[in-house]
Amino acid sequence: MSLATIYSRSCTGVDAPLVTVEAHLANGLPSLSIVGLPEAAVKESKDRVRSALINCQFEFPAKRITINLAPADLPKEGGRFDLPIALSILAASGQIPSTELSDYEFLGELSLGGELRSINGVLPAALMCQKAKRTLCLPTQNEQEASLISSSKLISAKHLLEICAHLCKQQELPLKQHITHPSPNSDINKDFSDVHGQHHVKRALEIAAVGKHSLLMLGPPGTGKSMLAARLPSILPLMTEQQSIETASIYSVSQHPIDFKQWQTAPIRSPHHTASAVALVGGGSHPKPGEVSLAHNGVLFLDELPEFDRKVLEVLREPIENGSISISRANHQTEFPARFQLIAAMNPCPCGYLGDTSNRCQCSAQQVTRYRNKISGPLLDRIDMHIEVPRIPHKMLREGTQGGEESSVSISKRVVEALNNSIHRQGYSNHQLSTSDIKKHCQLSDDDHQLLEQAMDKLGLSHRAYHRILRVSRTIADMDNQETIQRKHLTEALSYRRMDRQNQQ
Repeated sequence: MSLATIYSRSCTGVDAPLVTVEAHLANGLPSLSIVGLPEAAVKESKDRVRSALINCQFEFPAKRITINLAPADLPKEGGRFDLPIALSILAASGQIPSTELSDYEFLGELSLGGELRSINGVLPAALMCQKAKRTLCLPTQNEQEASLISSSKLISAKHLLEICAHLCKQQELPLKQHITHPSPNSDINKDFSDVHGQHHVKRALEIAAVGKHSLLMLGPPGTGKSMLAARLPSILPLMTEQQSIETASIYSVSQHPIDFKQWQTAPIRSPHHTASAVALVGGGSHPKPGEVSLAHNGVLFLDELPEFDRKVLEVLREPIENGSISISRANHQTEFPARFQLIAAMNPCPCGYLGDTSNRCQCSAQQVTRYRNKISGPLLDRIDMHIEVPRIPHKMLREGTQGGEESSVSISKRVVEALNNSIHRQGYSNHQLSTSDIKKHCQLSDDDHQLLEQAMDKLGLSHRAYHRILRVSRTIADMDNQETIQRKHLTEALSYRRMDRQNQQ
């Protein structure tokens, strides 16, 4: 047989489209050509494959060999096609049987001696292979990552000869079992009990954790803004298996290591304020996910928010609203998920001490205005909650709160209970409520509607802010185990529009 077909997977964004590797052997001058829009690393695979086959004591056919990677209009990159190309040549030359090749999908880079090396983007490929009901064959180094997907059929090998022996029924490779990695819900080194006082800020963070709301903290240096934000993941519930796989898939294609012990814990990303727009949302000639996607289903913490370049901050507007980011290039478009919870912190003025009890602020009104104008109105409008973080008394810093501080474990229990209220009602957290959902689940009395409308007129709130206030009110009502939003829930939600009040002053 001079023609053989092998199935493999490419990597496009967080998708793994099927690639059919076809090998044809024909008479003519000995050569090996690869067609089907291969990138440089794929073109170089012919030299790796030739050396690997010869060093494994296989016969490299002295024929005109054509390798076709279909579909032809899909760009292929990386060394992931080395293994399927080598097997297609062996099958076309009759050195291994081709009867059962259609039941497998192969991924792996080859060394010159035939050893298999790890590749990126295995998790999306394993997920698509499972849907296609085929067995995935991959390097041993990628076995743990692929085994995160339940009910998947996997075999792994360290060498090309092991796979050939399996296909020839000489020594079969065992199917790998799905591995469950239990994950703790919190980091014992970052607990809310470490933070003295700031009870209203902890309350706001608890509301944000329940409803997945975005939050901006405003306060002088050293008041605990970064410390509080770093402890938010300790009260977030564990991600579901589907959410965990979505997030792990992004890490898989972005060459970031997956922490298998913590893979169900919501991620937290904290980029430095010198980060570029591409680093934040992703990009490149072959688009890779940015920080907003790496924080998918988790927390994106932006400390010193006004220190970020304004153009960089503006790119956050679309992913905050849509939960995804589309990166367009001349030849293709890639979409990455980006449903993250934005937590930001900033000082009230350039020196940081405006309104502080120390009275050390020397900033003029013009400097304060210029500093705050670095954050545009449309971006500020998309942040659900704004809260002030004042300096606590020295005595509280030394002695703590009477009776001690509440731990993350006890706060987390309330978060889970309140979140379950919204899950049972609409199937998802409150920050995802659509306009129709808000009309259905966020109804107010006539008097409360009048109060909200008066607040909108006084603070100059937009219709987007109106909906965000109702979502936060719904979350507070869920924490209070109330089916309807009451006046106290609405007034508390209005109190979390600190920046709107300041902009009116």
